[in-house]
Amino acid sequence: MQTTELDPTLSQTLGNAEKNGLKLVIANKNYSSWSMRPWVAMTAFNIPFQEISLLLDRSDTTMQIAHYSAAGRVPVLLAGETTIWDSLAICEYLAEQFPEKKMWPEDVAARALARSICAEMHSGFTGVRSAMWMNIRAKFPGKGRTLEAQADIGRISEIWEDCLALSGPSNFLFGEFSIADAYFAPVVMRFRTYEVVLAPALDAYVERVAAHPAVAQWIAGALAETNHIEKYDTYPD
Repeated sequence: MQTTELDPTLSQTLGNAEKNGLKLVIANKNYSSWSMRPWVAMTAFNIPFQEISLLLDRSDTTMQIAHYSAAGRVPVLLAGETTIWDSLAICEYLAEQFPEKKMWPEDVAARALARSICAEMHSGFTGVRSAMWMNIRAKFPGKGRTLEAQADIGRISEIWEDCLALSGPSNFLFGEFSIADAYFAPVVMRFRTYEVVLAPALDAYVERVAAHPAVAQWIAGALAETNHIEKYDTYPD
């Protein structure tokens, strides 16, 4: 287990993290799409936290994760005596604890839509998940195009098009960066890895998300990792 702290050179940030008692347990940045969502959200909205990083696919991985959550999965947010072990629940908890951050859209209708597409992402798109796993360091152009994955790509494109039509083609899904963008950030990573061809406006959205400072920081962390998981580093013919 490796324990790291966000922005260790910023004493104020670390002091606030300790005061808030927020610790986020994640797995490899290169592979763990679920970990990416709350990490990006917390980083994007300047919510101080301590990062606890566990390595996947090790003999002690299950035991290490079980130390933080009986659910046996990451991410896990430790907030004092409170443990939240689901990525969407973590984001909702943070939005409640830090209302001034405006992590969801302020407009009621937009907020309902944002929650709906996050819930759809949370519970669906199994075709993309199974055929196009996240590997930020890799390039698998044209791979993973199962019928189920293609249907998911079409639905994700539809969601993005609908949201950008309302917010503006040069914005994020709801204007300013929100939990919704953090939630689709791992999809952006997959689309880049598998070189999915999208409409120009959606390609531009992919690049805006990848260039966001919080996402770029996650990508840099993924590229710096030296741990490799062979089954995710190659794509069978």
